[in-house]
Amino acid sequence: MIELPAEPMLAAPVETFALPLNWFAEPKWDGFRAFAARDTDGSSVLRSRRGGELAAAFPEITDAIGRLDCSVVFDGELVVWEETRLAFERLTQRLHRRGAAAQRAAAVWPAHYVAFDLLHLDGRSLLERPYVERRCALEDLFRREGLSAPWTLCPSTNDAEVARGWLAWSAAGVEGCVFKDGGESYRPGARSWRKFRVRDTLEMVVGAVTGAPRRPGILLLGQHDSEGRLRYVGRTGTLPTAQARSAGGFLRPVQTDHPWAGRSFSAGWGSQQNLKVSLVVPETVVEVSADISRDARGRLRHPVRFVRVRADMAVADVPPFEVRRPQGRGR
Repeated sequence: MIELPAEPMLAAPVETFALPLNWFAEPKWDGFRAFAARDTDGSSVLRSRRGGELAAAFPEITDAIGRLDCSVVFDGELVVWEETRLAFERLTQRLHRRGAAAQRAAAVWPAHYVAFDLLHLDGRSLLERPYVERRCALEDLFRREGLSAPWTLCPSTNDAEVARGWLAWSAAGVEGCVFKDGGESYRPGARSWRKFRVRDTLEMVVGAVTGAPRRPGILLLGQHDSEGRLRYVGRTGTLPTAQARSAGGFLRPVQTDHPWAGRSFSAGWGSQQNLKVSLVVPETVVEVSADISRDARGRLRHPVRFVRVRADMAVADVPPFEVRRPQGRGR
């Protein structure tokens, strides 16, 4: 019986793009981390990084694992393409579907498994082998088995210019790059890979805060759409004291109507918990730094970093909110 690692090898965030000598870069996908394995008895395993069983939710991937002719353990990412972008929200919509509902979802939003590491093959553990050897074995396996959709071999390069070129795919859902030491073994739970995220500088309007307007904890941000409505786009992380004091000097509590009156705000993307907020007059523009991960409606999935108040900008100067809608069936 093959034993999967208790948790995958992880990456620590870095602020600058750097590919050291004898390191390799891979695209960072906007997907769902998962182990995919076929045991010696022919059984299939598809498991999340936190140990959740995913096989029933993604029958097309489970079937593909079962068709392999070897015992194997992959580390990789589940992704769903929708038109020209990776649609993370489709993955989350599929997570709890079973049986006929899962089969229908697989037909409409088919998943792919992007394999970027090989941990076990034909009765041999590869955990102690260096990255370059595991990578060669992974490429050989794809050639030997003739693997195609829903399998995808993750690109890998030690050419920094090639890796920088992947950053241009951010609009399609490539979040950045992961850097891996070519001589390092696979160490479950160790955070010794590095990850660089593509970030955008954006201007947004503050519409609400947690805490008091004079000393906000979190800023809730919006942009106006083409009809003049202030649309909620995302939120900052918790502000350090100096930033809270700086932003609070520009914020005023609402005295009359507010476009967000009566609505609730989730504590996080996919969370069932709501934030307790205070509405503020939507007149203050702030500059934030955000990664490129958005949902189908154009809202930011991750908290953004507060940079500064843009006292030199009027609300009318903020770029408009762009609504993104799914376009047809996934592919």
